[in-house]
Amino acid sequence: MAGEISGLPSSTSARTLILGIDKAGRILQHDRSAADVLSDAPGALLGADLASLLADPAAHAGTLQQLIDAACADREATAVLTLSSAGGSQTNVIVTCQPVRSADADLAAVAILRIPQALEERFLDPAVMRRAMLDGAFKRIGGELDIDQMAPELIKIVVPHFCNVAGLLILESLVADDEFPAESPDGSHMVRRVALAHDDGDPSWDATFPTGEILSYPPSTPYTRCMDTREPVREVMASGDAARIATTWLRRPVARLLSGVSMLLLPLIARDTMLGFFVCIRQVGNRRFDAYDTQIGMEFASQAAIFIDNARRYTRERATALTLQRSLLPTGLSAPSSVEVNHRYLPGSKLIEVGGDWYESIALPGGRVSLVVGAVAGHGVRAAVTMGRLRTAIHTLAMLELPPAETLQLLDELMQELGAREPHFATCVYAIFDAVEGTCEVASAGHLPPLLVRPDGTNELLDVSPAPPLGIGAGPIQSRLLTIEDGSLLVLYTDGLVEKRTRDIDEGLALLREIFGPGSAARPLEDLCKATLAGVYADTQRDDIAVLIARLSRIPAGHHVNWKLPAELTSARRARVLIRRPLRKWGLAELIPTTELLVSELVTNAVRYAQGKIGLRLILEGGLVCEVMDGSAALPRVRHPGDEDERGRGLQVVSQMAQRWGARRTPSGKIVWCEQPLPHR
Repeated sequence: MAGEISGLPSSTSARTLILGIDKAGRILQHDRSAADVLSDAPGALLGADLASLLADPAAHAGTLQQLIDAACADREATAVLTLSSAGGSQTNVIVTCQPVRSADADLAAVAILRIPQALEERFLDPAVMRRAMLDGAFKRIGGELDIDQMAPELIKIVVPHFCNVAGLLILESLVADDEFPAESPDGSHMVRRVALAHDDGDPSWDATFPTGEILSYPPSTPYTRCMDTREPVREVMASGDAARIATTWLRRPVARLLSGVSMLLLPLIARDTMLGFFVCIRQVGNRRFDAYDTQIGMEFASQAAIFIDNARRYTRERATALTLQRSLLPTGLSAPSSVEVNHRYLPGSKLIEVGGDWYESIALPGGRVSLVVGAVAGHGVRAAVTMGRLRTAIHTLAMLELPPAETLQLLDELMQELGAREPHFATCVYAIFDAVEGTCEVASAGHLPPLLVRPDGTNELLDVSPAPPLGIGAGPIQSRLLTIEDGSLLVLYTDGLVEKRTRDIDEGLALLREIFGPGSAARPLEDLCKATLAGVYADTQRDDIAVLIARLSRIPAGHHVNWKLPAELTSARRARVLIRRPLRKWGLAELIPTTELLVSELVTNAVRYAQGKIGLRLILEGGLVCEVMDGSAALPRVRHPGDEDERGRGLQVVSQMAQRWGARRTPSGKIVWCEQPLPHR
């Protein structure tokens, strides 16, 4: 019997009685409260027929017998019956008959009677309210750190154990993460209703006081007094006050819902900061709030404020960390049209979702793309800030079009300067794929080797000349140049993907190669990203993970054209003639006059300062790119000639006519290029 009692739900709005009956419905056992409620004399219940307690035995005897028969058949059954209490009053009671196994052979079932309390009897027992409100009520929400999920749980404790209706309101400045409290134009505090509960089933409460609403209360109301004084406020809402609030809010139902109710407002104060308040309402007919209720309510509100403050601080810190991380990681990856790129990033900590791993895909002029993955040693905000500095530097160096090895060498010097104030080091792999030539140049600084997956299903961990991590500065960084088959995959990753405390790194690399086995080169990159991270989400011991997968292919052969020109002044005229045909073929005849001028200036500049043959190339990729190659390693710069000078204006013309221009060194000299946007169709 005790086991049945402990399994019953706790509620202050209903009284539960337990009776043990035999197959004929006679009462063989009962709890202590049953005799007080159902009989006039002690011991009168034992041996009595349960049907004799019914207000109309003839009308409900059949239903009662069905409940007993179900229990005897080892089934549970429930029905609503009308009983007569000891005082002669009639009450609708929920009766549940459950089968029972007992040493008493005559005991066949347990009848559980749930009798609603009269309104004047609700919220009467302070011990019941204290147990429901304080003793163990916070255990189930103690680990919750989200206000949106915590608020409904808090309200479920207040209703129905303490009042009929309750709302939880938080200062908008705290929910919205403002630095200073938000105020309405009249100076009143702005609050947000984060939870509401009621036990009368009236939908008007939810419609009139919607969850999520941002509002300010009229002055000289209990709400504003609670916020201004930071003290609990207890009063009966007069009809006039309810009507005034309804008029201010332009909500007519407010007058009906609040008129005559007993209201208790409980301030939420943590670390001497006002967070908000509970609004507790007992409807007309229920016992009004008194001083002892206020004491119980404030004990509950004090504990709730601590939980809400912890959740608020965690939410703010997490939002700050995520904002930092998202601002540091790329918001979009760029690449030539023939290159497809996808990525994954997974922080090592679920609590602080920031780290030092990063990835980049930066489209470069002339159908090229920089592919980068790196990892700063350490975790958290410190590593993320260092990572952000490196990303900024990489973007700057990429725009300078430096080779991968030279880029990493400059990053190493930057890391050494940062390390002079605070020790840092990082690993990085940097690759540049030329979608015109079909070549890829790769350099690495202390990073794991990239994985190259060929279209035939074979794969290879690229053997790039090893170099120390960035910030160590122990030796030169070298690169490797590869010819890439169209459709090949280049997989760049950080050590968190393949390295775990429970396995050797070689095992992790072998598993990675298995994922990118036969047929993988043709699979969608999204599927490959999912397969790469499969199984790591549940690993609480993991490191940060960054993965960048690129499917590399040349741009179509018909989208670029090359010529060789002699180092003669007549080559400028020859270049103007050559570019006309491909531009007409590409439907860009309207760009011919501007392109002729740009090509003429670039070729003339190469003839004047270079030796040997000159190369000219047009590339249709995103825009129209004109490249002029020569054998001189000296990079051009824009001059500012005087009024009398006849030379030095070529690059000024190029910078004015082209969308952008630049120069980069090659193993045999340099390339000077300019780009024009394509006309809108």
